[in-house]
Amino acid sequence: MENINLNNPLNQPGPLGKDIDKPIPFDDSGTRDKGVSHAPLDLGGTSPVQIPKIETSKPAAKKPTEKTASTDRIVGVKTFFTKLHPGALNFLDEQITRWLTENPGVQIKRTNVVTGQIQAKKTEPNIIITIWY
Repeated sequence: MENINLNNPLNQPGPLGKDIDKPIPFDDSGTRDKGVSHAPLDLGGTSPVQIPKIETSKPAAKKPTEKTASTDRIVGVKTFFTKLHPGALNFLDEQITRWLTENPGVQIKRTNVVTGQIQAKKTEPNIIITIWY
């Protein structure tokens, strides 16, 4: 058996008649009246350091640049994905073509193509094509 030091407060037995499994309430009775000081601490050293103000010159006027992005807003997105084998890629081509013919008013603004893992019954690499229109 280990020697227990009863002078250590952590080794004292719990108070009798109290539920030791009950959470201890916060003791905030005296903190409500006192505000928190946001003043810097005075540690008894020298006076506070004065930070020199650095004057900065105004930035030069920027030349107007041409807009490189389309002014038309993106209103929707459509994502297609399939496994990476020839039959699935042909099916993906047919899906995209069919979607574009069914939606003749769609103007494609941007496309993204990535490969990544898609989780289904098992996780397999897929090609993911995102069409922003």
